Amino acid sequence: MLPRRSFLTLVTAGVGLSTLPARAAVPDGITVALPGVRLFVRDTGGDGTPAVLLHANTGTSASWADQFDALSTAGYRVIAFDRRGWGNSIADPSTGPQPGSVAEDLAMLVDHLRLPSFHLIGVAGGGFVALDYAGWRPQTLRSLVVAASTGSFSEPEMQQLSRNLDVPGFRQLPESFIEIGPSFRAAHPERTAAWLEAEEKARQKNARPQPLRTPNTFAKVEAIHTPLLVISASADLLAPPALMQRWVRHMPQAEWFSIADAGHSVPMEQPDGFNKAALDFIRRH
Repeated sequence: MLPRRSFLTLVTAGVGLSTLPARAAVPDGITVALPGVRLFVRDTGGDGTPAVLLHANTGTSASWADQFDALSTAGYRVIAFDRRGWGNSIADPSTGPQPGSVAEDLAMLVDHLRLPSFHLIGVAGGGFVALDYAGWRPQTLRSLVVAASTGSFSEPEMQQLSRNLDVPGFRQLPESFIEIGPSFRAAHPERTAAWLEAEEKARQKNARPQPLRTPNTFAKVEAIHTPLLVISASADLLAPPALMQRWVRHMPQAEWFSIADAGHSVPMEQPDGFNKAALDFIRRH
């Protein structure tokens, strides 16, 4: 049961996995030289309102293929980048400090591209960054979408809840089991294998993890007034709805969209439901 709160809009969606379409192509990327990093960026270009996508810790900008297709078809300029130390983005100590924060890399990219106010969408680890950035530069945002994310909160309450949900040996289980819901694995073994192969190559060896610019706390997100959509997945083992609800209650503007029978990799597992939720929301902002 969701805690009682008047601000929460609850919607539940499920999409038949057996009819999942073939994955769309992603735009070719370019490398942008920014302080401390040669950032690999995929950008559809055009005059549409920008939508910036932040990938999970297990992915890269290529993970957003289905979202590039749906959002660009709807008229948005869609931008995603590989985080420093992931995919094709290369840390460059000769031009700036390391490891830097993803929020600061995003800010430099926004300034470099001279983007007007934009929609920001982050999944899982990308959701950590989305909240971090929104707490720092809210004036640049039209809306915020956070999906399947614990939020990486430093609050003792959140850390204790994570411990309560954990079981011995869970983190040693295969990544595809932890990250992908059972219905998708059962129906799409080839896509699951392709995801695992991409995940194994996503993060560069010996890459230094980038911290948040400032710790995510309840007080920090309570100060964010940007319109917010939170997307949960009912079969998510890493960011289950019960955990996400704890931080969402501190953001009274939040709308909640629940996608049934999907795991942590919800944009890939149920792209139609995910894309419809995101598009319906950002069109209003």
